[in-house]
Amino acid sequence: MSSDFPAEAVSAVPRLALRGISKQYPAVKANDGVELTVAPGQIHAVLGENGAGKSTLMKIIYGAVQPDAGEIRWNGRAVRIASPAQARQLGISMVYQHFSLFDTLTAAENVWLGLDKAMSLAQVTARIREVAGEYGLEVDPDRPVHTLSVGERQRVEIVRALLTDPQLLILDEPTSVLTPQAVERLFLTLRRLASDGRSILYISHKLDEIRSLCHHCTVLRAGRVTGEVDPTLESNASLSRLMIGAEPPQLQHRPARLGEVALKVAGLDLPKADPFGTTLDGIGFELRGGEILGVAGVSGNGQQELMAALSGEDGRAPAGSIRLFGADIARASPRRRRHLGLHFVPEERLGRGAVPTLSLAQNLLLTRTEGVGAAGWLRVGAIEAQAARLIERFKVKAGGPGSAAKSLSGGNLQKFIVGREIDAKPKLLIVSQPTWGVDVGAAAQIRAELLALRDAGCAVLVVSEELDELFEVCDRLVVIAQGRLSPPIATREATIERIGIWMSGLWDAPAVADVAASAVA
Repeated sequence: MSSDFPAEAVSAVPRLALRGISKQYPAVKANDGVELTVAPGQIHAVLGENGAGKSTLMKIIYGAVQPDAGEIRWNGRAVRIASPAQARQLGISMVYQHFSLFDTLTAAENVWLGLDKAMSLAQVTARIREVAGEYGLEVDPDRPVHTLSVGERQRVEIVRALLTDPQLLILDEPTSVLTPQAVERLFLTLRRLASDGRSILYISHKLDEIRSLCHHCTVLRAGRVTGEVDPTLESNASLSRLMIGAEPPQLQHRPARLGEVALKVAGLDLPKADPFGTTLDGIGFELRGGEILGVAGVSGNGQQELMAALSGEDGRAPAGSIRLFGADIARASPRRRRHLGLHFVPEERLGRGAVPTLSLAQNLLLTRTEGVGAAGWLRVGAIEAQAARLIERFKVKAGGPGSAAKSLSGGNLQKFIVGREIDAKPKLLIVSQPTWGVDVGAAAQIRAELLALRDAGCAVLVVSEELDELFEVCDRLVVIAQGRLSPPIATREATIERIGIWMSGLWDAPAVADVAASAVA
């Protein structure tokens, strides 16, 4: 037990106790006799590879899924949690990995829906501002959710959970799209909540976070508990072995062999499409074959708008401002861009990267046409075989090509979507949040595949809010802040501190020329 966790709390009546929890789905047994005990004031990590059953277990605790067997005890009393509303009444709140927000409502309206109606919408709005300010979570309660980036939506979810004043807070991959500074602020919040006697269940694949934050760790593999440890006494390597049975392989980052200019962006000025968007201001950069360029930045600073312009979702870019191998594609459709070799992985898996209710085989057809025959006939056998090959190559845990996208864990769906685009052998791959919510083994595999693409001559643009990831795979870095782009800097010359300062838009003019020159050299 972690040294900063009071010993008397261990002997107290547990806040939560799970006994023999099991849940069977048609293709997989998600939970198999799970035992879990959480003490008051404890920050308790649940660690496991993608598809280990973590999210299903959390949904059972929150009343969103009913177990097939087992018992839940809350503050020493056996309970049946029939719904999230009942869970909230008990004092349990949850922040989902896949957000549960209505796009057409504002942030405040979404939060209000999850609370009792003792407060008016105006009071809830004021409370959101108060809690967001107190915990350093930037949230504009008046903004419609459909205008928010993934990181901003996550902040709304966290504030909504905090407003219920929970005894147990469940966080499923809460830092997957937060900056290092925002993560530190969140950790301060969680430690303060724990010191007040609140319990926290913390699901994450980030081993450093678990070791620095959590008092106790339960490890799941294939739906079963395979170990319980004090994470402060473990190393990343030992936690990896517990989680996936091995340490992730070391990435091989070979010297770049630069090819021709694949993507050239110059003078990209784009007014925001809605009142809450970000205007792109004079965006310009070059990306060559055989290199990976990383785009860092705090969520909501123009990443969505830049990705929409580059992918073709937003066709308003000025003529000549985006060129692919010399061809002007500023107004070209996404299909035309794919025909020229540009493939794209959006940050949102469900809804944009994949259609939730369609099978994995059917989702291939969103961007791949090898299984489409003459006159548009679908060669179903070929499509299913192609999906099966991707499932095997990228180690996707699924019931098969016929599995619905929504039935996969977040990390497994991410592996399938990224794999679908990598397998297309693109000339230019643009990928947003490539390893969001995937375990250390899968993250290492995806990053290795990106490096292999680069070594094969592909140009790769990676947009990520995980600085460690960008430093690990990128040859050069740029930062986007308030719709403007910093000069490029060679990754070997960059530091976390410097990039963190640039995220505030503070790249000063005298240093810019030196940095840009060194990045080109």
